[in-house]
Amino acid sequence: MHTTYLVVTIAAIAANAGMAVADFARADFVLANSAEVGVPRSWIPWLATLKMAGAIGLLLGLLGMRELGVAAGAGLVLFFAGALVAHLRARVFYNLAFPGAYFASAVAATAFAAAQ
Repeated sequence: MHTTYLVVTIAAIAANAGMAVADFARADFVLANSAEVGVPRSWIPWLATLKMAGAIGLLLGLLGMRELGVAAGAGLVLFFAGALVAHLRARVFYNLAFPGAYFASAVAATAFAAAQ
């Protein structure tokens, strides 16, 4: 297995799982950001579940279920594309780098998984 693939995918897994935990815990920064971009509080657990499912899918991809890893990565790419659109529509530009970084890590992990 390629070292870059491992590093990128493990980073994407950790980032998404960590953010999902913060979402489930309803951390103050999560609630503030969600309110700012117009995401209802009732959506937060559902969005956290999607992030955690993506992280688990990427992990399973590393453990040999390549197609599941690719599908999970693609799901995260779409998820964070939606987050970027939500930030742009709400004109919340100052922290656009955060969903952008998650989007980039999902794209990279997906591309590496597909190439394996």
